[in-house]
Order: sequence, then structure tokens, then C-alpha cells
Amino acid sequence: MKKSFLSKYHVNEVPLILKPMFYLYGYGIAFIGFIYCLLVHLTSKIVLIGRERLEPRSNYIFCFWHSFIFLYFAVFMRNRHHAWMQHSTWFLKPSHVILRFIGVGEIILGSTGHSGKRAADQLVECLKKGYSTVILPDGPSGPPFIMKKGALHISLQSNVAIAPMRFQTSTSLEIPYWDRRKWPLPFSRITVEFGEPIQITRENFEMAYDSISKSLGGMKLPNHRRPESAFHRLTDPQSS
Repeated sequence: MKKSFLSKYHVNEVPLILKPMFYLYGYGIAFIGFIYCLLVHLTSKIVLIGRERLEPRSNYIFCFWHSFIFLYFAVFMRNRHHAWMQHSTWFLKPSHVILRFIGVGEIILGSTGHSGKRAADQLVECLKKGYSTVILPDGPSGPPFIMKKGALHISLQSNVAIAPMRFQTSTSLEIPYWDRRKWPLPFSRITVEFGEPIQITRENFEMAYDSISKSLGGMKLPNHRRPESAFHRLTDPQSS
């Protein structure tokens, strides 16, 4: 099956002749996005609720809906000792660069069908070494606001707790995309609420799914309808 242009090249496979335009696109868009997020950060009132629930020297798997990724960039502009798993497709280069701009130290390239198992294993190892990460549990393509189980399996294997997060903003634009992505505006009030961190075990797995989904503001599904993500299949040793 012929690949579309958007998925034809990965970031490390862009032909030499296209690299000048590729880097101009990747760094140019990222720089504009970073400056805009900085503007929102400096002009908005940011309220953090429940941060005392996080142990200062502990690492976490932070989870929130895909819809709020731009709000995260506008609020948290210093991400020390973070490792993120990212798709390696070329057009996501601006996302990779923005992560560098906000301090993410390890960017692990991989996704389902593209070295995903290796990337998931690398993320688990980074978490074991004390890194934190962010996982968007309804990504990468929805359905929106319904939690998949990949983050729970990563928590189970790494022994790192999941910290659910909710975002609210007084003013934003909604991008007509599958995740109803919120684009923050300057001079807003942005509220971030941290839920109680939950360490996943085999004993509390299903209960934790319901609790985290509720903290995120998600939909509770019957057991037989709960999604088993490709990320689950990549990370769950019992699925092989």
C-alpha cells in the first residue's frame, strides 16, 4: 500500500535535498509556537490546584486529554528530567523541537508500527531511572475523552505513579480536530488541577482505570467496551 506524503518520511529519513526546508519548517514553526506560548504564559493568571499531592523529589506519569496539549505548553515551560515518547513522522518535527525548548531531555521516537515496542521499553527504562513523562491517554487519534490503557501498563512496568491533570481556561479557541483541541489566548485565567497520584498494580488495575478516568473527566465504559490500545499490546507482556 502506497504511503501518503505525510507519512512517507520519518524525521531521520528526510532526503538530503529536502533537509533545508525540513529544518526551516521544524524550527520555524516551533519557534513561533514557543514565543506564542511564552506570551500566553506571561500574560495569563495561572492557578495550580492540588500540586501539594505530588512529592517534590518523585517522578510521575502525567496524564491529561489530548485536547489540552497547547495549554500544557503554555503553563509548564520548564520540564526538567522529562522523557516523552513521540511519533517519528516528519511533519511532527515542530512538536519535537518545542519539547526541547521547554526542557524535555529525552525524546523517544516510536509509535505503533514504527519501532513502538522498542520505544515503549525505552520509556519504561527512563521512568525507572527517575524521569517523568506525559502520556495523553485518548491519543493519538481518539476517540476523544475516552481513556486507553497504555499509561496504566507503563505505570505497572515502571513502578511510577500516574498523576491525572485537568485544565480549564477562561478564553480559548477550539480547533475543529478530532480532539477538540483548545488553543489558549493571552490574558486568560488557566487553572490546572492535579488529581491524587495512583500507583498501578495488577490488583487495582481496573479500579485505577475508573478512578483516573474520572479524575480526567472522562467517560466510564463497561468492562467489555473498554479500549485496548495498541500501546497496551506493545507494553503488556501477557499480550504476546
